[in-house]
Amino acid sequence: MTPRTPARDPGPAPAAAPTGPGPVPGAGIDPRLVTLFSWACGLAVANLYYVQPLLNGIAESFRLGSGATSLTTTVGQLGYAAGLALLVPLGDVTERRRIVVAMLCVTAAACGAAAAAPGFAVLVTAMAVLSMCTVVGPMLVAFAATLAGAEERGKVSGRVMSGLLLGILFARTGSGLLGNWAGWRAVFVAAGVLTLLLAAVLRLRLPKVAPATRLSYPALLGSVVTILREERVLRRRCLLGFVTFAGFNAFWASAAFLLAQPPYSFDAALIGLVGLVGAVGAYAARIAGRFADRQLDRPATGVLLVAVLGSWGLLALNGGHWLVPLLLGVVLLDLGVQGVQVTNLSVIYRLRADARSRITTAYTTTYFVGGFAGSAASGAAYAAAGWGAVCAVGAGLALLALLVWAFDARAGRRAAAV
Repeated sequence: MTPRTPARDPGPAPAAAPTGPGPVPGAGIDPRLVTLFSWACGLAVANLYYVQPLLNGIAESFRLGSGATSLTTTVGQLGYAAGLALLVPLGDVTERRRIVVAMLCVTAAACGAAAAAPGFAVLVTAMAVLSMCTVVGPMLVAFAATLAGAEERGKVSGRVMSGLLLGILFARTGSGLLGNWAGWRAVFVAAGVLTLLLAAVLRLRLPKVAPATRLSYPALLGSVVTILREERVLRRRCLLGFVTFAGFNAFWASAAFLLAQPPYSFDAALIGLVGLVGAVGAYAARIAGRFADRQLDRPATGVLLVAVLGSWGLLALNGGHWLVPLLLGVVLLDLGVQGVQVTNLSVIYRLRADARSRITTAYTTTYFVGGFAGSAASGAAYAAAGWGAVCAVGAGLALLALLVWAFDARAGRRAAAV
């Protein structure tokens, strides 16, 4: 009989013993392995974003309009959401190395199917499968946090997350360049080869670790809701993630429209380079994990949220028509938002050692929904009143995040006093 989930964890579960060579979970992690996790996360999640600069080429190949072609990105986002909800929790009940390698192999096969797609329906189906398996990225973040020692978990999470974020930023640029030179099908061929190589490397280098718990699949999915209901800290950090990522997507959902118009009149390549400016902030954000390791996560979160609010002031200057303040605002926005995410992960991974994959599911799903909401709000604001309205939406979300942080800090002080 499958054991039932206890109503409340009595405390962190003991670390599972490794069933093969490699570090003991919770006892520390080799910096070289952290680097591998970081690269792996970036390459894995990049598969979801390669298609975005290729839409014009796909439309021409299949003689479709822009509306129909955009179905590839919509299906990709829906597939990723499904993967977060249905696949990421499996990391708590299966041997992580096995499931990561298996999902990467499926991703590579889906890339091959997309490259050879004889019709648009096959391409959309391949994108659905590919996007579901792209959640290997969040699974690796939880895996690295499980292997890390308590005193270094924030730093490790920050390094791994920086790889994931840089993978997102560079995927669009690399895909656009290769697509312009060799066509959109070549991008999927290259992605499939890279993913297969990554699966082979991870099969050799990742440690084999026993599952943290034993649950049936329905009980596993149900326990995500139970954990979210029982853990106040997780709920607050999910809310912070929702609001900050909504603001982040509010900028990027409308930035291309601003930059394509005078006084900039940038083409797609230049707009992509503006996106790379954000990599500076995303890379710097990993330092937030060090503050979390020193139990300074609450003040660090407050400072980062003030940075996010300040970024919107820079982005709004002169209607967004001054390039230097705009670029500084992009760097500050990425630094603040990604720093908050690193801090959030560092905090929530302290909660339950045997449920980190399910905690990742709760957080990343909420975070993803926030991004979708921010994109929708930004599109409506830009259509109604232009760039100023977008900045107002972003600043409002930053203020809301600061209110959530202040309320949480006050509740934390009261709990400490009691």
